[in-house]
Amino acid sequence: MINLGEIKFCNSLPFKLIGGINVIENREFTFNCANHYKKVCSKLGIQFVFKASYDKANRSSHNSFRGPGIEKGLEILEEIKKEFNVPVITDVHSPEEANLASSVVDIIQVPAFLARQTPLIEAVSKTNCVINIKKPQFLSPHQMKNIVSKFYHYGNKKLLICERGTCFGYDNLVVDMLGIGILKKECDNLPIVLDVTHSLQCRDASDVKSGGRRSQILDIAKAGIAINIAGIFLESHPTPDKAKCDGPSALPLDLLEEFLFQIKTIDNTTKKLKNLEIE
Repeated sequence: MINLGEIKFCNSLPFKLIGGINVIENREFTFNCANHYKKVCSKLGIQFVFKASYDKANRSSHNSFRGPGIEKGLEILEEIKKEFNVPVITDVHSPEEANLASSVVDIIQVPAFLARQTPLIEAVSKTNCVINIKKPQFLSPHQMKNIVSKFYHYGNKKLLICERGTCFGYDNLVVDMLGIGILKKECDNLPIVLDVTHSLQCRDASDVKSGGRRSQILDIAKAGIAINIAGIFLESHPTPDKAKCDGPSALPLDLLEEFLFQIKTIDNTTKKLKNLEIE
């Protein structure tokens, strides 16, 4: 179990939501989305952490929108945290960013492509924040134990493991639901969070931008929540087709309440059932 104030991340407890937006497009947009998340989660009784990126450093093209940068981005996240009384999470890309971000955010996210970078792991660990580790799409579930071991070595055991799909040939990802069970076993039964947004990314070979399978976002979330995980990672947008980043995989914001209602219903049901230990 990983504690974040009153929020307890645990694979056997009611799921928690890490939800928000892909990137801070501007202050008003971010506040409007955070306000909607707050209202919906309060109505449904779901504890959540608001997510937004200040810099999308890993973009396919140099022409892609990246965000406002760390200084302005952290300023907006700090305002969100105070205005809505909600914990916040963002991703970092360097040891220097980790130190700056830790003064504002409650959870630091380590991007999938950087999850084996030892200097970054050391810096992030020493912030003493809760860490959300995105599982690299090029690693097997078994190999995640080596990344966890690095974090332990540098003194941080407040870890969440975030599944976001595995490379399946070229330009495609697949989420192995059986692999989630392996993640639990290999990683000390740390809380597992399923990223139902980035797991749906795919790419048209003729395009420089990531595509996605937005229509299947509820399918993958239902499948994941049914096998007892600690949380769902979700990104939404009021008008996904106009989003500045990863719109094809984003949930339309006006569907958030019904989406979470269905996920909560499945989570409540499966976690009341006896877990059969089959050898």
